[in-house]
Amino acid sequence: MPWNQGGGGGPWGGGGGGGGQNPWNRPPGGGGSGQQPPNIEDLIRRGQERVKRLFPGGFGSGKGVALVVLALLALWLASGFYRVQPNEQGVVLRFGQWVRTAQPGLNYHLPGPIESVLTPRVTAVNSLDIGFRGAAEGRGVRNRSVPEEGLMLTGDENIIDIQYTVFWLIKDAGLFLFNIASPELTVKAAAESAMREVVGQMPAQFALAEGRRQIEEQTQKLLQQILDQYGAGVLITQVQLRAVDPPTQVIDAFRDVQRAKADRERARNEAEAYRNDIVPRARGEGQRLIQEAEAYRQQVIAQAQGEAQRFVSVFNAYRLAPEVTKQRLYLETMELIFKGNSKVIIDQSPGSGPGVVPYLPLPEIQRRATGQGAR
Repeated sequence: MPWNQGGGGGPWGGGGGGGGQNPWNRPPGGGGSGQQPPNIEDLIRRGQERVKRLFPGGFGSGKGVALVVLALLALWLASGFYRVQPNEQGVVLRFGQWVRTAQPGLNYHLPGPIESVLTPRVTAVNSLDIGFRGAAEGRGVRNRSVPEEGLMLTGDENIIDIQYTVFWLIKDAGLFLFNIASPELTVKAAAESAMREVVGQMPAQFALAEGRRQIEEQTQKLLQQILDQYGAGVLITQVQLRAVDPPTQVIDAFRDVQRAKADRERARNEAEAYRNDIVPRARGEGQRLIQEAEAYRQQVIAQAQGEAQRFVSVFNAYRLAPEVTKQRLYLETMELIFKGNSKVIIDQSPGSGPGVVPYLPLPEIQRRATGQGAR
């Protein structure tokens, strides 16, 4: 046939030698670039040629096998690299057994199946409610009491209802994963035990009033000691009391007792204030009287000693000059008698005149006139 000339594969000479073009010189499929799609067989053949050049003896040769084994070994060893994030710890397991704990960063372990790694988060703070449960109610959350967890006996044999929350996080991921079977149940049981032990050593009044902070601190310390003894790998960050109340059945009676104790405390404070006011004043008054009595005592003693000394002095002078002393005593006595009285002297010596001159008490009349004028 004439259209097969020139090695063509059809009436337009487009056989295998013509590049697969149609009569309009376009590749099949309507492409306008004139390029053929890659030939799969050519690619396979070229790959085989390259492999033969790399392994002249083929894959079955010793060099080829060695290179393949080395490549696979390198990939296997490289699979042991892993990264631990800042909020995680790496727990390395060797055939399922915990061997070490890796810190955050790039680390390495023997490739699997020899070793594997777990990376639990250790910075997340977990909370555990004991004595109550939160339940959604409308737009808010209502706490539902759990008496079997919250009711406990105090040191003075009273019953109180305590609701509290324990906050904890993972301190050692290896201990946390492999030393305790149920971490939350372990923390809850230890927390209940620690709280009951602390409350059992306190009176109810102290626990209901000013003892809340002390209960929290002592419970956290005791709970941490218990978990460390268990090797739980848990760190207790806080124990927070939500409510400390008497049981619901006797809460009214407890409130009456509280009011009575408050009244008693108020009356005691008032009495103490009155005592603090009156006692110092009474002590001051007593001290003043003591000091006045001591001063009077000293005064009387001094006067008595002075009188005695004066009498001794007069007696000694009398012994030396009796007449002079008598005259002096007489004059001093008369001086004392006439010192505060009005005196009128009448001269009755011879030649002084006839009879007694009538006496007119002018000073007395003057004093009486002055007194009447003042009134």
